[in-house]
Amino acid sequence: MNDIRIELEDLCFFGVHPMRASRILAALNGIRDVREALVEKSRVIMAEYLESENIKARVVGREKHLYSIYQKMKSSGKSFKEIMDVFGFRVIVNDVGTCYRALGAMHALFKPVPGQFKDYIAIPKSNGYQSLHTILIGRHGIPIEVQIRTEEMEDMANTGIAAHWLYKEGSEVSESVSSSHNRARQWVQGLLEMQERTGNSLEFIENVKIDLFPDEVYVFTPKGKILELPNGATAIDFAYALHTDLGNQCVGCYINRRLSSLSQPLESGQTVDIITSVNAGPNPVWLDFVVTGKARSNIRHVLKNQQAEQSQELGKSLLEKALLSFDTSLDEITPQAIEGLITATGLESMASIFQDIGMGNRVAYLTAKQLLPDGLAEQEKENKALVIKGTEGMIIKYAKCCHPIPGDSILGHFHVGRGVLVHVDHCQQVSEERRKKDKIIELVWNDQVEGEFTVPIRVGIKHERGLIATLATKINSLDTNIESINVLDLDAFHSRVDISINVRDRVHLARIMRHIKNIKSVTRVNRVKTSNH
Repeated sequence: MNDIRIELEDLCFFGVHPMRASRILAALNGIRDVREALVEKSRVIMAEYLESENIKARVVGREKHLYSIYQKMKSSGKSFKEIMDVFGFRVIVNDVGTCYRALGAMHALFKPVPGQFKDYIAIPKSNGYQSLHTILIGRHGIPIEVQIRTEEMEDMANTGIAAHWLYKEGSEVSESVSSSHNRARQWVQGLLEMQERTGNSLEFIENVKIDLFPDEVYVFTPKGKILELPNGATAIDFAYALHTDLGNQCVGCYINRRLSSLSQPLESGQTVDIITSVNAGPNPVWLDFVVTGKARSNIRHVLKNQQAEQSQELGKSLLEKALLSFDTSLDEITPQAIEGLITATGLESMASIFQDIGMGNRVAYLTAKQLLPDGLAEQEKENKALVIKGTEGMIIKYAKCCHPIPGDSILGHFHVGRGVLVHVDHCQQVSEERRKKDKIIELVWNDQVEGEFTVPIRVGIKHERGLIATLATKINSLDTNIESINVLDLDAFHSRVDISINVRDRVHLARIMRHIKNIKSVTRVNRVKTSNH
């Protein structure tokens, strides 16, 4: 596949950038003879030195193909001459111990470039790749890239996991090859799991591409196991890399024994300890900062299942409510009527119909009429409101234009494919939609609403030293959290403070506003009823 990739890249390079490709090819042909002589001379020097050190090895030069030269010129901003001044060599030996001896010999022969050594033998890549990488300064100041590996590692690098089929079961293989084989199998198994969990081929390709980062960080588990992750990986990526269940149940983490944010990018050498809870689940926000394909695909998989379950529950409640307006219920609907509805919709089951209703793709009122005989379908009674508990999950969301909280008069607005958005009854955003019966649903709060709800308030203040700190301290003491705070100076003496806080209901909000109003230098406080965003 890699040979095909190289061939395709060069062919496409000529197709997309024919002038650039032709010029690089001409330049390459112009220096080929001189370059080949220099490469051969360096190769002989290295091979003879290894032999003098009693290290049995073969040294081969590495050729760059056209597109890789162009990419390197483009990404590093270097000229063709600077790129071609770097010579690449591969030193292939018999065993792992000799790899490190050969490395020492190379560093004795030529000076190594500080910070340019990577040990993929002690810490292999996730796909099983192993090698020692170093950059040396050769004669006349020419940089030399050297990769040192065993024959088995060379086969692995060239032909991937297919190389392991060369070593039949039962035949003697080194421990290095065996562990590399296991890593390669785990990598392929991970790809298969990712494919099963992704919704479509494009999502799968996206997740695989995410995993092919050139830079890595190496972090430790509390028991000292080393884990390789892409650059920018977080504790969530770490948790999913260890085990899917660990990622799904993650609620926090310790980095170097200090409680840290789950979104903090990890650095090489850190020890990460994951805090879990059996009742926890992935948060949609995680998708904003995870970088590994495994984490991303698993989070999406769980969220899709949660969304499906929640939309089914909501859809069933909406259909029951619609049937109630015709003085009947689902239990009274005949099996023939249900079968007829399933056939008419082309869906697999009633669960799929519930899900469609919950996602806003199907109207509960019209579905109820389809289930009823013609005579009964005309006998509609008053429609009762759907009860909101506040714990419905992803299918019922709260509008950010009006920030409804328990105690407000509310209604629901269907968004196709996304569920129900809860608005305050008088919200301007849904004033046009109120006439559409299939888009609006009457809602009421449950007597025992759970959870906290974000609401913006606006505070007018006279300038006074330390007043913002006093304001924040007072709000935090009233059993609430501040989501955000923004100060705007109105003139030399007055400012406006916009604060988003979490409250349980209107009573809780009223208590907070009353305490704020009692602070000296606060001129007014009010709830922001409607915002434009």
